[in-house]
This record gives sequence, structure tokens and C-alpha cells, in this order.
Amino acid sequence: MTGPRVLERIRVERLTKVYRSGTARVVSAISDVDVEVEAGELVLLMGPSGSGKSTLLSMLGCILRPTAGRVLLNGKEVTSLTERELARVRLYQVGHIFQDASLLPGLTAMQNVEMPLELQGIRGRVARRRATALLERFGLGDKLREYPRDLSGGEKQRVGIARALAGDPVILLADEPTAALDLASGRAIFAHLRQLAVEEHRSVVVVTHDHRMEEFATRVLRLEDGKLLPAVVAGGAA
Repeated sequence: MTGPRVLERIRVERLTKVYRSGTARVVSAISDVDVEVEAGELVLLMGPSGSGKSTLLSMLGCILRPTAGRVLLNGKEVTSLTERELARVRLYQVGHIFQDASLLPGLTAMQNVEMPLELQGIRGRVARRRATALLERFGLGDKLREYPRDLSGGEKQRVGIARALAGDPVILLADEPTAALDLASGRAIFAHLRQLAVEEHRSVVVVTHDHRMEEFATRVLRLEDGKLLPAVVAGGAA
């Protein structure tokens, strides 16, 4: 399933996130970061543990609010939106892919993919048709009624990607999506992510520690101690 790509760019300006404990100031998780991600890009966020990668990803996905700075989608600031408005942005514009897929164990693969559709008010035959098409696209047509416990790690992650795509988001954010996978499965997941970015004109941002996956990226951004280092243009996989 594809839809019209309406997102031109995600931009964050002077983004800062500071965690506090009581009245004590804690070192900034993210400090004064400027990033722009165009539609059609697969951007990797890399850096040592604790460098702020997941925090930045959560702010891009409208899950965390920044302490300072702005997040803009197509020039529209979203940091000042209400919680209800942010929930709509997450539901209709952002797809999240997690390290362990985070599938609901009591639901089948198809039911897991149907879940975001139901939140959008899409149910019944239409939802089943969309979920089936997405799972078949990722080679899981014979796993529709399987439960997560019966799927391999790579299969679970492909279900997670299908679920993230169910609402046809323009932004895909993935946090260590291949950390628990072998190299072949990890490369297959990154090949899917690159296709979703380059061929379907989505903005895809991935947190990863795996340098072997840099060949799939259009750009690599590196964080250290909450600060962004100069960007690296990747060669990109064929």
C-alpha cells in the first residue's frame, strides 16, 4: 500500500533536552542540535551508548518534548502542540519500529498490523485487506495467523515494519531494529528500510550501532555527548 507523499522535510532547530532530578540540573541528553531530513532519505543516527541517539529519535517522533528548540514538519512547528494534537501527529504521520518489534503476544501477525488501522477508525474487511497486503509484501503471507512466539526474530521485525506502515506514515523512525538479528536478517531489514525511503519518498531515520549497515544510508549523523558531529554522506546501496 502506498499513498501520496506529502512530507518534504523534518527539521529540528537548536534542539535541547535536559533531564532534571528535583532542583538539580542533569547534564543535557541533547544539546543545541540542528538536523534536517528530506523525504527520500535514509539517515542513520550513530554514536556511543548514552550519546543521545534515542532521545533525539523520540523528539523527532513527537514522543518527548524538547527542553528548548523546535521540531518542524514541513515548516509547521509541532513542539507547541497539545498532547492530543501530538497524538494525532504520531498516529497519522509517524511510524515507529522498535528493537524487539514490540508485538503484542496475544495477537496474531495480522491483528498486530491491524491495530494502528483500528486506531484510525479503519476496521473489518478494509483493515484485513491492508494488513494482509503489507504482510505479503514482506514475505509473510503464510504467517498471517501466527503468533509472535512462533515467528523468528527477522519475521517479527518484518511484522513490526508492516505495522509501522499500516497507517501509511510519511516518517519512519527505527531504534536499533537489527540489534537482535543475524547479519543476513539485518541486511534484509535495512534493504526494506532503504526501499521505503528512496523508492516511496518517506523520511526514514534509524538509530544503530552496526557500522556494516552504513552502505544502505544516504547520510550518517554521529552524536557524541548530546552534540551532533559533522555529517557524513554515505555511498548508498544499489
